[in-house]
This record gives sequence, C-alpha cells and structure tokens, in this order.
Amino acid sequence: MQKIEKLRELSERITGELYYDPSIPKHQTMRLAYATDASVYQELPMAVAIPKSKDDIKSLILFARDIGSTLIPRTAGTSLAGQVVGSGIVVDISRFFNKILDLNVEEQWVRVEPGVIRDDLNHYLKSFGLMFGPETSTANRAMVGGMIGNNSSGLHSIVWGDTRQNLLQANVLLDDASEMRVEQLSEVQLFQKLMSTSREGQIYRELNDLLSNAAHVASIRAGYPKRSLSRRNTGYALDFLIDKDTPFNLCQLLAGSEGTLGIITEAKLKLMALPPQEIGLVCVHFSDMVECMRGNVVALQHGPEASELVDKYILDFTIGHPTYQYNRFFLVDDPQALLIVEFRAADHTALQAKAAALIEDLKNQDLGYAYPFVTGHVDTNRVWDVRKAGLGLIRNLPGDEQPVNLIEDCAVAPEDLPAYVADMQLLLAEEGVHASYYAHAGAGELHIEPFVNLKTGEGRRKFRTILERTTDLVLKYNGSLSGEHGDGRLRGEFIAKVLGEPVYALLKKTKGIFDPNGVFNANKIVDTPPMDNALRYNVDHQTATIPTYFDFTKDEGILRLAEKCSGSGDCRKTEVTGGTMCPSFMATRDEKDTTRARANMLRQFLTNSTQENRFDHEEIKEVMDLCLSCKACKSECPSRVDVAKMKAEFLQHYYDQHGASFRSYVIANFTRSQRIGSYVAPLYNLIVNTPLLSGMVKRIAGFAAARSLPKVNFTTLSRWIAKQQNTSFKNRQVYLFCDEFTEYNDTAIGITAYKLLTALGYDVIVPKHLESGRTYLSKGFVKKAKEIAERNVALLQPLVSADTPLLGIEPSAIVTFRDEYLDLVDADKKVAAHELARHALMIDEFLVREMEAGHIRTEQFSDDIRKIKLHGHCYQKAFQLVDYTQKMLSFPIGYKVELIPSGCCGMAGSFGYEKEHFDVSMQVAELVLLPAIRQTPTDTVIAASGTSCRHQIKDGAQRKSYHPIEILFDALLR
Repeated sequence: MQKIEKLRELSERITGELYYDPSIPKHQTMRLAYATDASVYQELPMAVAIPKSKDDIKSLILFARDIGSTLIPRTAGTSLAGQVVGSGIVVDISRFFNKILDLNVEEQWVRVEPGVIRDDLNHYLKSFGLMFGPETSTANRAMVGGMIGNNSSGLHSIVWGDTRQNLLQANVLLDDASEMRVEQLSEVQLFQKLMSTSREGQIYRELNDLLSNAAHVASIRAGYPKRSLSRRNTGYALDFLIDKDTPFNLCQLLAGSEGTLGIITEAKLKLMALPPQEIGLVCVHFSDMVECMRGNVVALQHGPEASELVDKYILDFTIGHPTYQYNRFFLVDDPQALLIVEFRAADHTALQAKAAALIEDLKNQDLGYAYPFVTGHVDTNRVWDVRKAGLGLIRNLPGDEQPVNLIEDCAVAPEDLPAYVADMQLLLAEEGVHASYYAHAGAGELHIEPFVNLKTGEGRRKFRTILERTTDLVLKYNGSLSGEHGDGRLRGEFIAKVLGEPVYALLKKTKGIFDPNGVFNANKIVDTPPMDNALRYNVDHQTATIPTYFDFTKDEGILRLAEKCSGSGDCRKTEVTGGTMCPSFMATRDEKDTTRARANMLRQFLTNSTQENRFDHEEIKEVMDLCLSCKACKSECPSRVDVAKMKAEFLQHYYDQHGASFRSYVIANFTRSQRIGSYVAPLYNLIVNTPLLSGMVKRIAGFAAARSLPKVNFTTLSRWIAKQQNTSFKNRQVYLFCDEFTEYNDTAIGITAYKLLTALGYDVIVPKHLESGRTYLSKGFVKKAKEIAERNVALLQPLVSADTPLLGIEPSAIVTFRDEYLDLVDADKKVAAHELARHALMIDEFLVREMEAGHIRTEQFSDDIRKIKLHGHCYQKAFQLVDYTQKMLSFPIGYKVELIPSGCCGMAGSFGYEKEHFDVSMQVAELVLLPAIRQTPTDTVIAASGTSCRHQIKDGAQRKSYHPIEILFDALLR
C-alpha cells in the first residue's frame, strides 16, 4: 500500500499518464497490456508510465532511484528477447516523443525523438531524396529508440549498415536525471570530458580507465566475435570502443545497450541518398538448405543490396492466406529454400546484366534449379512482404508446438553458414525438433525458429538445451550470440560462456559505471535471471477448452486463436505507411487499443481466470471498447488473429452475465426500428431531420449530438422490386440480397442496382430471406445472429449456385455469408453454409466477372471522361474485394479511378454514432479519408461502397459520395 501511495504522488507530479492501481480496471488493463512484448516472456510491471515531457522522465528516474525500482524504456514493444518485459515501471515513450526536430539536407542528417517510426521518417525524407538506412522487418512500426536499443540492422544491412553505423549523436538522461550528449569526440574534446566534475565526466573517466587497461583490451580482442562479422551485437560493444582507427564515440556503446545505460530523448541520424530506383530480385530456388547457403556465398560475390532466405515452412503458410497467397506468383514448384537476391541500378539494362551474371554463375556451379527475376516496385514489394511476414506467418501452425524466439539471432560469417547450417540441422535432429530458417543470409544471420511446446516441462528442457548447445556452435565459428535482436533476458545468461568470464566482468563494470543502482532496465544483458524464467506459460499448462457460440474449431478454440498473436506489432503501424489495422490505435496511439493488446488480454484471462464465465472481466471490456470490428486483423495480421470475431464472442458472454445496455439493444434491433419507420416514413424523417426532436432521440439513445441520423425511404427495396416486371432478360438469372441497410435507408441505391442488372440483361429475383444479422454481430448478440444465419442458409442455399449467384450491395452484409455464417451454423449445416458462401458475391465482383467473360461490353457504356476517387470498405479490404470495385468503375473507357489510400472510415456501423466514441471516430476519419475528400476537386466523383462510409463522408466533409453501382449506372447507355 505504501508503494501505491508513492505511485499516486508520482502521478500527480508528472504531466503524462501513470497506471499503477490494480483496483482500477483501466490501470490493470494497461499493466497487463505491457506485460509482454514479441518474446516468449510475460511479467506484470509495477506500473506503466507514458511521459509527455523530458521533465516527466526525469521525475521517473529520480522516483525509481528513490524506491529502488527500475525503469523499462519501451517504444513499439517488438523486442524478441524480452528486453521490455519486467516487474519495474515500463516507460512508453512512443506516444509523445515522436517529433522530427531538425533536418540538414546538405550534410545529410536528421535529428529526431526516439518515438519516430522508421518508415514514417523515410516517408518524410523521401521528398528530399534521402533516407535512413537500417531497415528491420518491423520498419513500419519500429521506432528509432528501439532500433538504437537493439542496434537494428535489417535486410539491406550489408550495404546500408546497421543503426550503430548510422547514429551520429544522442541525448541521454542518466541515473541522476542529468543529461549527457554522446557524439564523436576529438582528442581535445575527450580530454575536456575527462576533466569535467559532472556525472558525465565521471562516466567518461571510469570508462576510460576500463578501456585503457591492456589486460582488458586483450580480453576484449580475444573474446568478441571475428571482426569480419558485421552482425556482432553480443553484450556491450566494447570491441568498437577500442578501435583506434575511428574517433571515440559513445554512440557505439549506446547502440545495442537495450536501454540499460540511460534513456534517449533525442538522436541525430546519418542519412543516405535514395538508392537507384530500378530494382530487381533474383529468386533462386533450392532443393536443399545447405546448398542454398552455398548459393548465398556466390551471390555475395556479385555485390547485391540484399541476400535473404525464406524456407519451405514460411512459403507453405502463404498458401490460402487472404493476403500472402497473392504474393506467391513468382514461385516455381515447391522449393525447400528460396534465396532472394536484390540488385539495384540506374537503368533496367544494367539491372538485367547484374541478374544475368549471378544466374550464370549459379548455373555454372550447379546451384539452384529456378531463377525467376522479378522487377518493379509493386512486384518486388510483394516478394519482400512474404519474407518480412515470416515470424507472424509461422505462428499459424496448429497445436501447442510453436516457433520460439531462441537461436534466431545468432550470426556467423557468411562463408561459415553452409557448415553452420549443417551442424544446426544435426543438432535439432538430435533434439527431435524441426525449425524454420529465414532472413539475413547475406549478413550471416539466420532467424532459426525451433518448434517447441513451452507448455510442457519437456518443451522447456528442449528450450534451454537448444540454446546451450547452439552457444557451442557460435563459439566453434567465432560468431555472435546476438546479431540484431539483442540479448535481453533470453541470451544474457550465456554471454559469459560466449565472450568469456573476463569480458563478462567488463560488461558488468560498464553497467555499473553508467547505472550502479539498476535504474535502467535491470537484469537485461547482465545479471539476467535464468532464460527459462517468467515465460508466458506455466509448466504443464494445458490450453483450456472454453465453450463458445462461434465455432472456433479451425482455430483449435478461441484461446489458441488468441495465443497465435506473436506480439510482432503489425497492428501498431500508422496511417503514413497505410493499411487498415488497427484504426483505433492509429487514432489514439495507445497500446491498449492494438490488436496485440486485445489478443493478449483475452489470452491472459481465458488462461488464468478462476471465474466460471472466464469472459466476465472489466479489463477485457476496457481493451475491447475501441475495437471497430473492421476485420483488418483477419487479413493484415500475419497470424490472422481475428479480434472482430473474438470481440463479438466476448460481448455475448458478457451479456450472459450482466445483460446488455438499452443502446446495444436499439442498435442490434436496427432493422426492426427501420421497418416500423418505413410505414410512417414522413413522420420518422421529420423527427430525424428536426434538430430539437433528433436531439432528444440522440440523448435517449446515447448517440453523439453532432452525428446525423439516417432517414428511411418511403418504400422498401423488396416492395419496389416486387412491383416490377422484367421479361426481356437475355443473360442468366441472379438473386439479389436485400440487406437491412439498402432495404430501408439506401433504397434508391438498391433500385439503381436492379435497373443496372436488368438493363444489362439479367433476370433479378429477390428470394425469401432474413436480414444479414450484421447489426446483431456488431453489438455481440451472437445467439440471435446464429438464428438468422441458420435460417438464411436454409432459405438460400437450395437456390444459390454458380449459375444463379447471390449478389449483395452493402459489403458488411454480403460478407457475413462468407465469414461469420461459416462459424455460426450448426455442424449439420456447415456444408450448405460453405456452398452458399462460395456464390455470395458483391455486385461489383459479379459484374467484373461478367465483363471479363465478355457478357458485358464497353460499348454499352458512355465514353465520357470522368475522374473518380474510391474509398474501399474495410470488409472489402479484408477480403481482397476492392480491386473488383476499381475494375468495375474503370470499365467505361473514359472513367479514371484513383484509390484513396485510406484505412477505416471510422464510422464502423454504430461506433461513430455512439456518444463516447464520436471523437475517436472522427480522429480515424481525419487520418486520411476526410483530408483526401476535402482536397478532391468538386468535379471528381467520390465513390464508397459502404453505407457507413458514405455517412461519415457526408458528416465529416459535407460531401456527397456515391455507391459505385450508381456511378456505373450513370455511365450506361440506355
């Protein structure tokens, strides 16, 4: 209690946020969200601090020193060795320390705060013809502070260098809250530092004494990896500091120190000119891993920009993946190993020559069996996406035997890789485990991920033994225990063995010089606990079977689906680099609003809850609150952790315990209210159009005052169609699904769709069916949605086929047939549900197929010139359907369609209506969509398939947008 009181006093002294009280759900939610990173470790921190200023960090330093705690600096939290997991105070500097402070184009440097994301920085620098070179596979969310902490390298490091090579200067807060600036020093400047009486001067003197000792220097030269190995990152970089050929610069030591020496508040980075734009990848296919490593040695002789490995395990996981399946276009047969060798050149001829020379050399040495050459940024990015998604993709393996971060960061010289890999394969075979191999062959570092079950004692034994035996191989080849992921609490235990006890003693002295009281990230690198302590799972842990309303069989249960989250943080990217996942995080930049946090929260409570209803926890409710159920995680998360589905499941169980709110009932029963409203449409519309009356409705329902309410049509779509007669059709018959939104609110769009289809010669029939159930699913009424799903499958499946498809106008409704219905219906209806899903199409999708088949011709449409900007609905993006809409709108020869690079519109059905969510809804919309709309000339047509999207555009930009079907119909010659 005394500690809680001190933390409460601290929270009043800082301007940022501090979460520490386990009795407050949000506080506990934040602590749990920061209990893990992308490693196998889990430990509940004492508190989570989100400082707003440098003074806040100083207060935290003095507080930690006073009470004997430790501060754990954290940015994106994608560390693989447990660097940001611990029982101290996590200090998240990602939200407020994210400014680009200064840029010097002529001298090619930039000064930034540690929370700046690498890819966002390069997006800013691109217009100046510059970039920051180090490039991790997590570059679209990895931040400069974390990159310095781990000395990040990336796939182009053999040319672009690692972070250490590109760090010019850094401002660091020390253990007494004073600040020092580390940078390259002349002999005179170094002497001045040594003479200073400040804390900084003390550090320089003690470090100088350590490095001036001849015995120490001899130990360092003997103990560290061979200097020809660029990926040498074990322990502190004392071997760089004794290099007399380079000026003294403590940046060398700071890089790779994992936040254990101080907290960085600013960094000055060296930049490079943008590389040549002509890019090509020689994708060399091998039938054997060791042969592939021999091919890598040959490839390096040709001066590539990168040489990266992807093995069969990763390639197999791309099969059928909603995103990565489309990236398999370059594969030939079934390679055991793939070496991706990148070349760049000023022109295509030079590029082709480089590739041809390598391919000829490989063939002459009988290495590889296929050599596809991929060029152009679009296609090469697709290839690289397969490589970068490696860690997340292999998390899709069923069962408890999963890939573990363990020996994935060991590095040897590239010429030693063939022998090292042969030894490693033998070692793993002796331990009875298989592994995935991928990543930085060109730099001598393979991410080898053994598949181990950490839920059992035997699995943990293998976990320790494999690392112990691998250290023998690292010593054999004079390699590095850590190449770019760091030592952390995973490999720290074995540093003494690899570098030698004399060097390990020097590392402890170095830590003591900077941080004698353990204020900064204690027990990382040195004095680490045993590597098999504080793992996510207890020994002999068994994944519980938890009853659910959705069928999670293909995921092996809801808990295993949550466990698939690797923590790689793909959900932390921003709108700058694009994509949709995760819209609420993009708006708030709050870790609890990530897909990762939601999956981890479910995992922790579903694993450890002692309650009969394991879902009944306010912490889960807290972390799910801002989930927009956009489904982006279903496709953009490499592990396909479908949080939208898990949120609906959670809500139903929560309602079972507590009941649902009045507003939730109102929204879930939206169709019923609109049906009633359609019978008294003039009165209903008068109410929603009159500020006083609509204001009362909003207050009662808990809707935002600034949000407009939808009107109902004077007739329904199904009633209108029932009055039509179409006897002139020449093409086939189709069924039109009258979804609940088009039926009552967007009836005019539905009528237009009918007119378009009939004018094109199709017989349009509205079969008997219920609403889609989308409103019930969005609010977690899964039991009701299940009833609707089973009834719709029974009504529609006997009618719908490849010849007579079911067409949908509203994406969120028709996608329900292809997504939730498959996991809602009982086992005896699954075959029927899957058959129905195959033929449930977006109307855009159907029309493009007909266009490509020649059943619809361009001559049927106007040749007028028209510019269109298209915003894709989240569900279209999740199911790869936006391309169909773009192709459909581009069918008239004069129509030019530009895709708005937006993620979620922020409306997300009812989310944008809800009073407490309105601000976040608008923040999401203002990331990309609304600014893009405002910048669009009035003579350009705005297209949006989703009813929510069009509503958000109307409210947020006061601009009318059109369903793509309306635009195509307008082009029809009739």
